[in-house]
Order: sequence, then C-alpha cells, then structure tokens
Amino acid sequence: MPIKGEPWPGLTAGKSNPNWTPARWDPKIPTVTGSFVYPQPLISRNYKGDVAMSEIDHFMPLLMQREEEGALAPLLSHGRVHFLWIKHSNLYLVATTLKNANASLVYSFLYKTVEVFCEYFKELEEESIRDNFVIVYELLDELMDFGFPQTTDSKILQEYITQQGNKLETGKSRVPPTVTNAVSWRSEGIKYKKNEVFIDVIESVNLLVNANGSVLLSEIVGSIKLKVFLSGMPELRLGLNDRVLFELTGRSKNKSVELEDVKFHQCVRLSRFDNDRTISFIPPDGDFELMSYRLSTQVKPLIWIESVIEKFSHSRVEIMVKAKGQFKKQSVANGVEISIPVPSDADSPRFKTSVGSAKYVPEKNVVIWSIKSFPGGKEYLMRAHFGLPSVEKEEVEGRPPIGVRFEIPYFTVSGIQVRYMKIIEKSGYQALPWVRYITQSGDYQLRTS
Repeated sequence: MPIKGEPWPGLTAGKSNPNWTPARWDPKIPTVTGSFVYPQPLISRNYKGDVAMSEIDHFMPLLMQREEEGALAPLLSHGRVHFLWIKHSNLYLVATTLKNANASLVYSFLYKTVEVFCEYFKELEEESIRDNFVIVYELLDELMDFGFPQTTDSKILQEYITQQGNKLETGKSRVPPTVTNAVSWRSEGIKYKKNEVFIDVIESVNLLVNANGSVLLSEIVGSIKLKVFLSGMPELRLGLNDRVLFELTGRSKNKSVELEDVKFHQCVRLSRFDNDRTISFIPPDGDFELMSYRLSTQVKPLIWIESVIEKFSHSRVEIMVKAKGQFKKQSVANGVEISIPVPSDADSPRFKTSVGSAKYVPEKNVVIWSIKSFPGGKEYLMRAHFGLPSVEKEEVEGRPPIGVRFEIPYFTVSGIQVRYMKIIEKSGYQALPWVRYITQSGDYQLRTS
C-alpha cells in the first residue's frame, strides 16, 4: 500500500502493473514519492505530499494505451501529473511530479535506487521487495529526504542499514561518521597491513562492418576501475596520457589520447581537473569505478571475419569462415567466440576447424566457434556442413550478422596509459599501485553478403 511522504517526484514500483509515484519537485531540486507495483503498487513513498497517492492508478492504463498506439515514451502525463518511469526485471519504478522537474536527475536517482537495492538483495524483483519491506522503507528514507537526494552510496548505507533489519537495539542511535564527513564516501580509521591499489583499464570495442567490408560504426567505450586497500585518508593523483594535458604542458602529442564524454566518480575534485587536468581524489574503500570515457575513432577490426556460403542441389549447405587476428603479434586474445548464423531449417551438422571447437546451437540458429587462445597475426579456418531441406526459406529469412566475443589482456586499442599514480597520506606509508590493461569486445558485428 502506498504511504504518505514528501518531495522528489514520487516513487512507485511494481510488476507488470508498475507505479513509482513521485511527489513533487521544488525549484531546481527533484521531489519524489515511490512505489513498486504488482499489479497494484507494492511499495510507495510520498516525499512531499503534493501528489495524491491515487494518481498512480492512472499509470498502468496510460502505459498500456501508449504501448498499443506505438507511442510509448519514458515520460507519461495525466492531467497535471507527470510519470517518469523505468523498468527493471518485472518491476516498474515510477517517479511522479507536478513541476517541470530535471528529468535527467530523476532518472539518475531511479537507476541509483535500482543499483542500491541490487546490492542489498542481489536480485531486484517482486519477491525480494515483499521479503524485505522494512529494509526497503529504511533505504527509501535514507536515499532521499523531503525530496532531496541524500546518501546513495550502498557501501555507506550498509554501515547502518543491515540485512538484519528486524533486530531492534535500545540505547542512543549513532549517526555513522561517513554521513556527516566532508568525505562521505570513505570511513575514518581504515587500516591495512599491506597498502595497495589495483587499477584496471578496461576498453570495449563496438564495431559494425557491412557485407562489403566497410566499417559503418566504430567506437571505444572505456572505464578505469580501482580496488583500493589503503589505510587512513589518502589522497591519490592519477596521471594519464591525456592530449589536453600534453597540450597544456607543451609535450609531444604523438602518444596522447583525446578522451570524450568523461564521467568521474563523485570523489574526484572536478575543479582541479578543469584547471590543470589533474585527477585528484580521496578514494572509497574497496572496488569502485573512478571514471569512464568514450572515443569515436576509426578502429581497425581486431578480429577480422570472412565467410563464404555454398549451396548444393537444394539439399545441403557448406559454410567456410576465416578468422584473422589484426592486432599486435605479441598480444593474445582469450576466450574468443565467433557466432555464425545458419538457416533455421538446417540439420545434420558436421564441423572441421583448424583450431578450437565448433558446436551447433539450434535454439539460436547459430554455430559457435570457440578458440581458447588466438595470437595476433594468426589466421584460422572453420568449415561447417549442414543438411538443408528448403534452401528457399533461408532467402526469405535474411542473414543476421556474425558476432564476435573476445578479451585481449595487457592491451588497449586506444593507446591510453597510466603514467603515474601518486599516493599521499599523512603517516607517510609506502603503497604499491598495480595496473592492468584489458580490451574486450562490446557490440562487435560483421554483416555477411
């Protein structure tokens, strides 16, 4: 049942019938109420009280109507009330507002709410909400107060909202220091016998190649993730081969990288970065993503695929696939999987591979060619033979693209490098930074003729 509350748009969530009912939003600050619906609202929180809780009843009929009309949008309106919604698993999370709210902030909060609940319950679905009503309400009250987003870091929340929510303790309640600290994402008094920082630079390559071999889409999506085991309250400074930094300092731009769409964790001092491109921060403890970036650049396909399909007397088809590693010879791609589409009425598969193994997955109408280790500069072949009762049917179906999955350690396709990691702490201890580079496939597809 919905519960009265206060300001961000309202929040409501639920299964097949969603509702996350927002309340309202004051100038420049979002106001929210929420609920989980299945098919009626599972849970709701009205943070401001200016949107009637009954308004959420209009959401599901409106959603279904728009879906039937083919006009479904992430923002729906009924009278003066606006519904901003997302869907996760079988639940809808809906924020409601009367004002012209900052939509990007509302959606950021909804996705952050999902992230926090997943941290607590592993899976966010109708059953996990029903089993944890008390904790869910506690979290909703900490995530937002009177319509203002508050503590949204799950690690900090777990310091004082535990899984054992039904255990009551008497005595004075203590506000966790991290909530009132200037550095709210890190607790004081952390100690480790061995101080270390592990840095992972991970890049995903998104690629689409047409049947003629021309690259239609090419981009690199990267992230820098840290695993921090440091005592005290250290300050870290990370140096990259950033092209803008090299230009500011008059260095050669030959081995520099121009980063786009850079997003930082809240711990990074943005004013410092804007002034001199220094990435300076006091890190959270444990795992977190320091930053993400994107590069829209022409990427040479790291694994090139050529395929030839031959049909014989309307009864069988042969597929020949050649894969070539177009990256440095000293690098090796691990866990390579090449998915080759085959006609839906194919049967009696036979395979011959120069390396690795191939298997037919009839429920997906693909052959998956698996290669455990694929060195750069190498070429491999795979031949597949299928019986085919009706070749004509394959023509009507069309041919999906070939998909490729891989991971190349100790390599970044953009050439980004960690130049240094300085660790400064008042006690003066020595700490070891470790760096690992990984390039992996993102949405990597090659169309066939």
